[in-house]
Amino acid sequence: MNAIELLDIISTGETSKVQFKRELGNHDKVAAEMIAFSNAKGGIMLFGVEDGTGEINSRMTYAILQQTQNALATIANEHIKPLIFITTEVVPVNMDNEKRNVLVVYIDEGLSKPYKDLNGTVWVKQGADKQKLTDNAEILRLFQQSGGVYVDEMPVANTSVNDIEREKVETYIQKVQKSLGEIEKIPPLQLYQNLNIVKNNRLTLGGLLFFSKNPQMYKPTFCIKAVSFFGNSIGGSDYRDSVDIQGTIPQLFEEGMRFFKTNLLHQQRGQNFNSVGILEISEVALEELLQNALVHRDYTKNAPVRLMIFDNRVEIVSPGCLPNSLTVESIKVGNAVVRNNLLISYCSKLMNYKGFGSGVIRAMSNQPNIELINDVEGEQFIVKIPRPSKLPKE
Repeated sequence: MNAIELLDIISTGETSKVQFKRELGNHDKVAAEMIAFSNAKGGIMLFGVEDGTGEINSRMTYAILQQTQNALATIANEHIKPLIFITTEVVPVNMDNEKRNVLVVYIDEGLSKPYKDLNGTVWVKQGADKQKLTDNAEILRLFQQSGGVYVDEMPVANTSVNDIEREKVETYIQKVQKSLGEIEKIPPLQLYQNLNIVKNNRLTLGGLLFFSKNPQMYKPTFCIKAVSFFGNSIGGSDYRDSVDIQGTIPQLFEEGMRFFKTNLLHQQRGQNFNSVGILEISEVALEELLQNALVHRDYTKNAPVRLMIFDNRVEIVSPGCLPNSLTVESIKVGNAVVRNNLLISYCSKLMNYKGFGSGVIRAMSNQPNIELINDVEGEQFIVKIPRPSKLPKE
């Protein structure tokens, strides 16, 4: 980083990725800042910059720079669990005919979340500030991001084998091995455990979402909210159609596609007059994107998948932004990170699943004008597809 780049960063003030520090100060507070960055998307700390004003002070002498860097290394190694690795550089800035040094400390997003201080406190970023994280679901989400736990493999409270619909399990088994002969000899509870449908006498989340009689009895927000609006604003109070879709993931998928087919226009493109028209948006693209929204969403977030049809576009909104280091650009070329291991396993047998990481590529090859938005602040992933049709007047 050069002086011009540094001054440009300072001019925008403190953010969720930039923190000013006049001097080292309390080690525990510095550790908390490092932890918050590691549990978020990483960031930089600028030592030698006044917190309130952004003014570069002249205290960062050679001796203080060395002492500060040594102390920071100790904090990263001994005050944070698991330890983190930092990199530093000194950027000199000429101000008022005086050279003033700023120590830049780079903290990467951690791979072993959640990071904690010596008291076991988890710190996260909240805008430019930091805060303690006490919500168990959010802590679980950090474990999920690091690959330390798969949420869909965890047991769901108050469920039991009585919630399982046996026919759904038998359909899955037939998809896997074509025969129920040997399986029928296995006691039901052992069978469900072998298939990861049940753990500790409770349904796993994956088991609940694929094989239960009524998943929303225990997880009411794991559904689809679908609305077809008049106009192009989500704030509109008038709508053509609105439905709450419930059931297992395969049922949600089928009903979600039915909603699209009912509320989008069909166009005649040279077919026989009596044939059904072609959907105005690629059906293949809608299938791939809806399936991704249901299977790859973040199930630590208590929120539904939303399907919204406007006059000029379709939106599919799934809870949770892209996991780990994935970006919109990387998923367009097939990169993927497993978030819901069980769901992918079940989906590959029970749904029209063509391969992990290829869904977005297939969708965009059939509908090139898809817009993908990884909304980090809103913690959601948004798909927007323009509608080509001129809607008839009501």
